[in-house]
Amino acid sequence: MNILFLCTGNSCRSQMAEGWARHLKADQFNAYSAGIETHGMNERAIQVMKEAGVDITAHHSKLLDDLADVDFDYVVTVCGHAHETCPMFPGNAKVVHVGFDDPPGLTKGMEDEDEILDVYRRVRDEIKQFVETLPEGI
Repeated sequence: MNILFLCTGNSCRSQMAEGWARHLKADQFNAYSAGIETHGMNERAIQVMKEAGVDITAHHSKLLDDLADVDFDYVVTVCGHAHETCPMFPGNAKVVHVGFDDPPGLTKGMEDEDEILDVYRRVRDEIKQFVETLPEGI
């Protein structure tokens, strides 16, 4: 089974979801992530995932086209923009929307690094809780 986590820029939420899925569910399905655009990897996402014992430093921001050869069973949109602009997928891929807050957007203008990281940690933990329900939860 192949599951794609899709977000706008494939820099934060979708990367965390892929990281958690590979860490927690590698024996149950193949996890991928991509974006409608590429924004590069978010350093704070990498940091808070590493704090939780999941290393996503080798990940890179990918476009959906980069995974054109993968036949997906499920596509999970993790942000509203990706859900609204999600293309049609060939085959029988079931598209499911599970939105999570956008840490970079929520922390824009914040200056206290501890407060910023707390937002990233909260979203990281919410994504983990969702991934723990997979694949039955979709």
